This record gives sequence, structure tokens and C-alpha cells, in this order.
Amino acid sequence: MAGILVIHGPNLDLLGSREPGIYGHIELAEINGKLTEKAQKAKVKIKIFQSNHEGEIVALIGRHKKSVDVLIINPAAYTHTSVAIRDAILATEIPTIEVHLSNIYAREEFRRQSLIAPVARGTISGFGEQSYYLALDAAFEMIKKK
Repeated sequence: MAGILVIHGPNLDLLGSREPGIYGHIELAEINGKLTEKAQKAKVKIKIFQSNHEGEIVALIGRHKKSVDVLIINPAAYTHTSVAIRDAILATEIPTIEVHLSNIYAREEFRRQSLIAPVARGTISGFGEQSYYLALDAAFEMIKKK
């Protein structure tokens, strides 16, 4: 069975209460529930994690090198700073989709650079929770073409 790994980065556990004008009112558990439901309907295995710790995210990517077909990652603040996450994606060669709730390219200058985008197959940002569901649909297509 094909597999998708979803990793939510730092502070995404605070969704629903953290800056709702930017990130909306939805909680992470609701996004995870919808992702799981869509994956089950598609008969695709999905593993979902959230971590506020860069090293843990790097370790998760490394541990799943051979067990998943696609990585969907919202690196959050690590988007702009983590060479380690970027290198883990490169090292494992897991096809990756970068996701953001907000449009990082329309925000503060320091948020406009992604270290992850150059090693990802694509980036989906600015559509709120829909960014995740669009990424999941893209992942399904990637698996079909494998």
C-alpha cells in the first residue's frame, strides 16, 4: 500500500488560537482528521506528525525514507532557516510537497525565502487549510504515476 507522510512544523499545534487573521480558526486535529479521511477513501496509508523541534523533524524524514512515497511538509518557521530539513529531504529523495496556510510570498520579507522549495516537487501556499487538501490530491497523483 502506498504511503504519505505529513509533517507539521513548529507552532502548528496552536492552530485555531494563533493569529487567526493569518492562519484561520481551524485546529490542527480537524485538518488531520480530514486528511486521514481523504487518504482512507483513496486507500492510501497516511502518517501524520507535528513537532516543534527541528531535529525531530529531520529524524522523522530519515526514518521514513523507505516507507513512504510522498512527503507533505509544512515546515512553518523552519521554512526560512532549516538547512537540516532541506538536507534530509535531499538525502532521502522522498518526493516532497511544501505546504503553507498563508501565502509566504506576500508576507514579511524574511518569510519570502524558502530553503525547502528548491528541493520540493512543488509548493502550495495561501489557501488556508485547503493548501493541505490540494497537496494531498497532488500526492495521490504522484503515487498513481509511480
